[in-house]
Amino acid sequence: MFNVVLFQPEIPPNTGNIIRLCANAGASLHLIHPLGFSMDDSKLKRAGLDYREWSRILEYSSLESFVEQVRPRRLFGCSTRGETRYSDIAFQPTDALLFGPETRGLPGGILHALPRERRLRIPMLPNNRSLNLSNSVAVILYEAWRQQNFAGAQR
Repeated sequence: MFNVVLFQPEIPPNTGNIIRLCANAGASLHLIHPLGFSMDDSKLKRAGLDYREWSRILEYSSLESFVEQVRPRRLFGCSTRGETRYSDIAFQPTDALLFGPETRGLPGGILHALPRERRLRIPMLPNNRSLNLSNSVAVILYEAWRQQNFAGAQR
């Protein structure tokens, strides 16, 4: 199914929420180091509940290491600086959805190394900065899964 990639996440409850989200949507979660917390952090565990045992969570020393090991067919950078509306994409189950750290987003070098059509954004009203990371992942992951007719979900 889909790959959710968190580049240097900083806030444990966000990652905990995303663990739970990925478990419920059948996505793999890939964490790019350094992390801003320990995987044993109590806030991460509280937000993720017991979903960690039902999740596929992999860790990498760098984004390059993730790309070399997973070899995603398509990598999408999700950012407020993206140029393509996420809902305009025809997602495929092997796609990787890359999100940056909460306080600074994806570095410009990573974002601009992607083709323009793979730099995604979520529309917002003017003068707003961003959505919460776990909310952003939920919006885009569920759109991608919806396009697959929620394959594997309970009826």
